[in-house]
Amino acid sequence: MSGREDDVYVAAAMYYLQDETMDAIARRLGVSRSTVSRLIKRARDSGLVHISIEPRTAGSDVVSRTLRDMFGIEAHVVPVREGATDVQRLDQVAQVAGRTVSAWVEPGTVLGLAWGTTVSAVVGHLTPRRAPGSAVVQLNGAANPVTSGIPYAGSIMTAAAEAFDARVHHFPVPAFFDFAETRAAMWRERSIRRVLAVQERADIALFGVGALTGTLASHVYAAGYLDREDLEQLRATGVVGDVCTVLLREDGSYEDIALNQRATGPTPRELSRIARRMCVVAGTAKVSPLLGALRAGVMTDLVVDETTARAVVERVRNHRGPRIGP
Repeated sequence: MSGREDDVYVAAAMYYLQDETMDAIARRLGVSRSTVSRLIKRARDSGLVHISIEPRTAGSDVVSRTLRDMFGIEAHVVPVREGATDVQRLDQVAQVAGRTVSAWVEPGTVLGLAWGTTVSAVVGHLTPRRAPGSAVVQLNGAANPVTSGIPYAGSIMTAAAEAFDARVHHFPVPAFFDFAETRAAMWRERSIRRVLAVQERADIALFGVGALTGTLASHVYAAGYLDREDLEQLRATGVVGDVCTVLLREDGSYEDIALNQRATGPTPRELSRIARRMCVVAGTAKVSPLLGALRAGVMTDLVVDETTARAVVERVRNHRGPRIGP
């Protein structure tokens, strides 16, 4: 261990384990108080220190149990201060999700990511840790008629892989093909089949839910992936959002939605084969698509802000609907 790394360890141990003040640590190391603050921050950022807060607030704990009882999932409900903006709400939820996923990743783990605004935020909060032999695989295509999608989706995959020293497997196909026949033909290509095989070996899937409306627009609806005619058709057929670019109604149905024949992401049925599936959601504009995802059975774990979680519970109690399941 280098001298600087040793100082990081000593500062972290004294601060978190021995409850020493920064002034006492500065005297012990012969450095300034501001240097101690930087050493402690480095200990957190590097993953040397993992911070968790237990128990949760009484209110969020009740909502977590309610969601678990309703849908058979593990719900991580994140309290967010009143008056927080949608961006601030997303950042708070992404911090919890990033630390949780990081704790799951071990050597040899295959982590599947569905690109999007929410997953991008989560990746920014992953705790760096070496996981030899691990891999990060893209779950849905990113290209559209306007752009290749590579700079956006590629940056998310690369950042996640760098956090764990993992290998990246990109998925070089559109988010939606123009023709279902083209998709079927591409799925027979060896280069595509290789990525699909990695997806099938995924141990963890990380994804958000896209919403057709909201102040923090979902990338798939705001960046040219669907034209006006497509969007009008989706609204007419009751679509409220998507998971991995597979479109859903609030009741969890998706199989009869024509556009899904051209989508490249895994269906809820295909996702259900992955042992651990984390869905991350922030903002009440996503209540309807989140309900669709819950009823379709796409997740084992949910990280969600408390306001949105309460809105979901209230909506279910007032308007009970069938659970479609994968």
